[in-house]
Amino acid sequence: MKAEYKRTNYPSDLSDREWEKIKEFFPAGNKSKYDKRNLVEAVIYVVKTGCQWRALPHDYPPYSTVYNFYSRAKQKGTWEKIMQFLVKETRIKSDRTAEPHYALIDSQSVKTAYRSDKKGYDGGKKRKE
Repeated sequence: MKAEYKRTNYPSDLSDREWEKIKEFFPAGNKSKYDKRNLVEAVIYVVKTGCQWRALPHDYPPYSTVYNFYSRAKQKGTWEKIMQFLVKETRIKSDRTAEPHYALIDSQSVKTAYRSDKKGYDGGKKRKE
């Protein structure tokens, strides 16, 4: 028997409107004894607070169940699909095209292909390299 949705009172909880938007990504046809919304809210709680899985409050299903739910959804690409859906929806609400046309890359984080063949003295290690 599936446990009913148990409302928690955390800032990370989804509103009814938010849940309606994403619930189609979590079909309700499996043997889970926990409500999908409880599981999703537990994952969001961990992501937002940065707590360890084992430190998940007891209002939520057991941490091992939540972690396994998260892992399976990640392997299936469910979280990525939800993010893509939400980005498109947000862009359309802002009177923009659904897909971005370009992206910016921070040059500080891009590795270069250039390698120096010069070797010199490493002052910190007091040796030549």
